Amino acid sequence: MLEKFDVHDRVLRQNRFVADEVQYNLIHRICESENSICLKTSDETMIFAQSEGRNAWLWIYKELADDKTNNLMQELLEYLKGTTIPGVSGDPTTAERFAQVYSEAYDLQYSPYMIMESYACPEVKKPLHIKGTLHQAARQHVGTVAEFLAGFSEGAFGITVDPASQISAAEQFIETGNLYLWIVDSHPVSMANIAHRSPRHGRINAVYTPSVFRKKGYASAVVAELCSILESEGLEPMLYADLKNPASNKVYQNVGFVERGKVLDIKFR
Repeated sequence: MLEKFDVHDRVLRQNRFVADEVQYNLIHRICESENSICLKTSDETMIFAQSEGRNAWLWIYKELADDKTNNLMQELLEYLKGTTIPGVSGDPTTAERFAQVYSEAYDLQYSPYMIMESYACPEVKKPLHIKGTLHQAARQHVGTVAEFLAGFSEGAFGITVDPASQISAAEQFIETGNLYLWIVDSHPVSMANIAHRSPRHGRINAVYTPSVFRKKGYASAVVAELCSILESEGLEPMLYADLKNPASNKVYQNVGFVERGKVLDIKFR
């Protein structure tokens, strides 16, 4: 039986979910929103979480028997009848399995959009002898941050945008107090953001270095410093990295991040 829950529910603290928590960390953020759909089974072996208009995230206990998993997916399909979801994210096996049954039920097609590795950093390894210092992004950095966000959009998603269109987003990032810049000779050369804090982890995102400043250790330095901030708060740093970008994955591994499970994003059409 499916029932609604919120971010304070015990299902997000039970050992079976916590074992996969890095891989499924975004569920914490989704469940904080009042407009999200957050469902669990009464035996707490399945979690479905979706922010409006975004991919649903589906966690199913990995030791569950196949017939039980099939039954849960059919129950979820019945619950979602009349609801359109743009895609599903989760462990590749789970996401693919649900995509098959969902697409068959609604006469849709589906295709992989992105495959990511989830990483956690149990012990940060700071790079040595990197020129520059960490600074919290401030109002005077809005223009630079907007340029960085435009570059990030193109590099991460292949979407070209005008930096001017990113001014509002840059202001919002800066206002949180969680966006940081690596600055060399008074010039920002790299950025990274603490996107969210859950009970046991801090998620880092928006890591970007303009091409002219790459291969100098700046991304490693800014990410390592953010890891130290999170560690000082008693949180384990984590992040998601697109596996199509081996350079960024290598940066994270060099800083001390270790693989915690792949995440497949699937889109329906």
